Parts: sequence; structure tokens; C-alpha cells
Amino acid sequence: MSLVDTHIHVFIPGLKLAPVRRYVPDYSATIEDYQVPMRKANITHAVLVQPSFLGTDNSYLCSVLKQYPKMLRGIAVVDPSISEDELDQLQSDGVVGIRLNLDGLPLPEFAHGHWPQLLTSIRRRGWQIEIHREAKDLPELIAPLVDAGIRIVVDHFGRPDDDLGAKDPGFQALLRFGSTRQVWVKLSGAYRNGSQGRGFAGAKEQAVLLLEHMGADRLVWGSDWPHTRHESYITVEQMLMCLDEWVPSAEARAHIQGQNALDLFNF
Repeated sequence: MSLVDTHIHVFIPGLKLAPVRRYVPDYSATIEDYQVPMRKANITHAVLVQPSFLGTDNSYLCSVLKQYPKMLRGIAVVDPSISEDELDQLQSDGVVGIRLNLDGLPLPEFAHGHWPQLLTSIRRRGWQIEIHREAKDLPELIAPLVDAGIRIVVDHFGRPDDDLGAKDPGFQALLRFGSTRQVWVKLSGAYRNGSQGRGFAGAKEQAVLLLEHMGADRLVWGSDWPHTRHESYITVEQMLMCLDEWVPSAEARAHIQGQNALDLFNF
């Protein structure tokens, strides 16, 4: 049985850093480090997501992907002006989509500049666009991507507001996008959706609503290893136990942890 972790990060000191960054870890998180909890949890496949602090230099991510072509897939961060040749190389290395980590950044204008050409290329390749942004901005981001025929993956339950939780209008809009069948949501990083772990409190209610509106086949699970800035109290094992609580149905969990991700990430 396959068990896919759709959200991990790998990095080592000394890599080229993004000019603008919120933080930089002072430790290594290598694929060899991850394989310890991976084996313990019987995880069979994983998706490397480019860390925000490395910007658009995906060279380390790709070097790891090439070491484990059957076990790993990658989500890169790119400049909208990226060339087709560069996208070809990323795809050859095992990249299956791009991430928009927009935490604290301006929203992209998908109708302008290099974006229309990039969206066309992403759609043609069958790639996805992964979105990391607070729920309040999701409607403005998702709608044009749905119109462009893009597969969309929303990080961390959609990042609902600390206090509003499932009542966040942005989260409610995310639920409505379920009818498009173009949107997937990661049941991951709940601890990031509120100060001092408050996000865990609302995760069960949000998961129930996501199951109802998106369907079990449009949800995936991720550990968010190595849990940057939350390393002291989060583990891969704990995040798997959380999924058991969020999704009591073993049949639904089997889809979420397995075939959904195998298909979505082109394993």
C-alpha cells in the first residue's frame, strides 16, 4: 500500500538564498534525515516543496529529486519569465508543478506580463499550481486559474483566519470551488493556522467540511517536515495521528494518503 507525504522541505546551509526572505533555518534537513521518520511511518513516496527562503533557485531540490526518481516528486518556485527550456529541465528532473508562496507578498496579476504564457505551459504539461496564502485572498487567486484550466493545490487547509476558522469567508469560498473539480487541498500544517497551535483546534471541523464539499478524492495529506519554526513540538508521526482524528473513515484516508497523491503528482 502506498502512503504519500505531499509536503516536505529539504535544505542545507550554504545554499543561495532568496533576496527577500522571512527566515532562514540554522540547520540541515536532508532527504536522508527525512528517511528516518519516513521509514518509521511506512511512507513510500514524498513531494519536495521548494522552501520560500531559497527563492527560484531550485538546484538543490532537483539534485535530490534525481537521486530518488521513483520515490520523489518536486514542486518548484519559478519566475514568471522562465523559459520553456528551463521548464523542460525541471520536468525532466521530476518537477510536476510550481508553488506560489505568497505569504506577505503582493498577489500576482495572472492576466498580465509573462503569466499568460506560463499558465498555458503549465496547463499543457499537466502541472499544478500550489497556493500558500491566507484564505481571505483565495477567491481572487483561484478563480482566474480555474478559468485557465489549471489544476490547483491549496496548502495547509487554505489558511483560514485564526479567529474565524471555518467561518472565514475565504475558506467558505474555497469549499464552493470544490464543484469545479480543479482544486485539491492539503490537510497539512494545521499548526500554522493560528498562534500557539490554535490551528489544531479548528482542523477537525474544517476537514469535515472539506470532505463534504471537495470530496475525499480532492484531498491529500502532508507532514510539512521538518516543520520549520515549529520543530520543537511537531513530528511526522503526530501529523499522521492528526489525520486519523480529522478523517475517521479508513477508506477516505486510504484515498487521501495514497491514490489521490499518486495521480496528482504523477508518480
